[in-house]
Amino acid sequence: MRLLDTIRGPRDLDALSDDQVEELAREIREVLVADVSKTGGHLGPNLGVVELTLAIHRVFDSPRDPIIFDTGHQSYVHKLLTGRKDFSTLRQTGGLAGYPQRSESEHDVVESSHASSSLSWADGISKAFEMTGQGDRHVVAVVGDGALTGGMTWEALNNISDDNTRNLVVVVNDNGRSYAPTIGGMARFLNSVRTKQSYRSLHLKSRSAFDRLGSPGRAIYRGVRGGLHGFLSRVSGNEALYSNLDIKYIGPIDGHDERALEAALRQAKDYGAPVIVHAITEKGRGYEPARRDAADQFHAVGQIDPETGESLVTASAPSWTSVFADELVTLAERDERLVGITAAMLRPTGLHRMAERFPNRVFDVGIAEQHAVTSAAGLAFGGLHPVVAVYATFINRAFDQVLMDVALHRAGVTFVLDRAGVTGPDGPSHHGVWDLSILQVVPGIRLAAPRDSVRLAEELAEAVRVGDAPTVLRFPKGTVGTEYDAIRRTHDGVDVLAESERRDVLIVTVGPMAGIGLEVARKLEAQGIGATVVDPRWVVPVPESVVSLAGEYRIVVSIEDGIRVGGIGTRIRQDLREAGVDTAVTEVGLPDEFLDHGSRGDILERVGLTPQHIARDVTAMVLGSKLPHARNAGIDVPTSSGAQPRV
Repeated sequence: MRLLDTIRGPRDLDALSDDQVEELAREIREVLVADVSKTGGHLGPNLGVVELTLAIHRVFDSPRDPIIFDTGHQSYVHKLLTGRKDFSTLRQTGGLAGYPQRSESEHDVVESSHASSSLSWADGISKAFEMTGQGDRHVVAVVGDGALTGGMTWEALNNISDDNTRNLVVVVNDNGRSYAPTIGGMARFLNSVRTKQSYRSLHLKSRSAFDRLGSPGRAIYRGVRGGLHGFLSRVSGNEALYSNLDIKYIGPIDGHDERALEAALRQAKDYGAPVIVHAITEKGRGYEPARRDAADQFHAVGQIDPETGESLVTASAPSWTSVFADELVTLAERDERLVGITAAMLRPTGLHRMAERFPNRVFDVGIAEQHAVTSAAGLAFGGLHPVVAVYATFINRAFDQVLMDVALHRAGVTFVLDRAGVTGPDGPSHHGVWDLSILQVVPGIRLAAPRDSVRLAEELAEAVRVGDAPTVLRFPKGTVGTEYDAIRRTHDGVDVLAESERRDVLIVTVGPMAGIGLEVARKLEAQGIGATVVDPRWVVPVPESVVSLAGEYRIVVSIEDGIRVGGIGTRIRQDLREAGVDTAVTEVGLPDEFLDHGSRGDILERVGLTPQHIARDVTAMVLGSKLPHARNAGIDVPTSSGAQPRV
């Protein structure tokens, strides 16, 4: 029996000897490589936190002491140590999530995979423990893989450092990648004696003396902090105090020396106030193919050969990301005003290709989407045209900046949203399903959704020519599918993909939903129901020709891979009413709920976003057995040409 098989929960770690802990770490790495190579997932980050996670669970008492991972992709080892050993269906429908998930275990706290939030969570939880008489409980925040580049982290640190005695330990998992410069300033203040009780007592006595004088005394204390710093340093024998007296720093610690980590964590635990423990780890530790991967040390992999690390998945077509990357380089060669911006997503969004070609025209700002968007507004003011490339789910974080910094100032900024729609295995906080609803309320915004690679290139070129408003281009994860040529294009750029003589159903598709729309039309035609399929290309604002065409049909069906509430279908229905067109509209899209992880196909099947399900519902609407009812057949309705056909 493997040692790992005897671990059913964190307290089973307590009795292990040092040699057994070392053996357990080796077994965990073997399991991670063997299992994740079959399913895909975040392999490199988890190989790097094996000893760190073991030490945390040996020192702290989860779940009584909550452990928060920032971000949660580094929680695989945590899952193994808390009784979840079946990784055979990791990130698949019904299997373990790739991030912490409360429904899986009481040991999981924060499910979101959006970075830089852990310290705010920890701040709130530790405050609640203090206020409810649970002062013996600790909160541990594991911050890594660039999360400290996010401004929210520093906002939280500012509050954590303000007048508190809470049991809060911040573990910085520094793998030397994206956030090493941020941590460098802290490392200069390295000295383990910062947590000595002698220093703590001197500091608290000094503050207490001034506090007794009331507000004036506290003001004096803040004013003489520098003097107190020097005095306390001399009295306590500590010559290298961290500049902030309220957050102490331990490190850097070898993140693969489990005994050293335990010693540092126990010191932090016993301190009785917020402490930063700085651990230096190696991404991909113990797996040579990951260590040799210069790009990202196997940050996230698909199915791979566990021996060689070579991918077992052969792409049958180029990805949406690669098509965008190549087209942007082509456009940048023609237009010197184009610059690229991303938020720690240089390679995942394809901007690395532009960076290789034009290194001085691409900016990676770290996990700082708000800054990226407002900086883009400034670049536009200065005469450039920024292209901000992020995952669709992450534009949520910068909505205010899109609204107030870009749109209000009519800045010509193009937002490229990768991984739009249902992304699949990474779960609720990675699905890019909110952008259509959120962004279309921005005044003056123009939003495009290409259905294939040809339209992606076409619409990107159109977007960067707009200099007085924000433009958005969204596309999904994965490979580009079939190219769908239009049989004609209207005067305002709407592509008609299929057209029936019988004007029963007008199907309006958003982006790659064109394929589903065409299949729905074929199924309806087989039932004797005429269906026309159009792709607006630019879905916001709704093109005038979509409104006029809608008046010629018995019912309009919109199909989108975004949330129905406030989606494109809702926008079409509102525009029809404003134009006096009374054709019924049924909006086909995603429910307003957090969609669990699973394959894209499984998720679309579950929510009814399939040709079979849509065709069945639309048939019932045409027959009058399901709401909304299609307009009765045989009623004369005007056509865009002015003729009066019988429908």
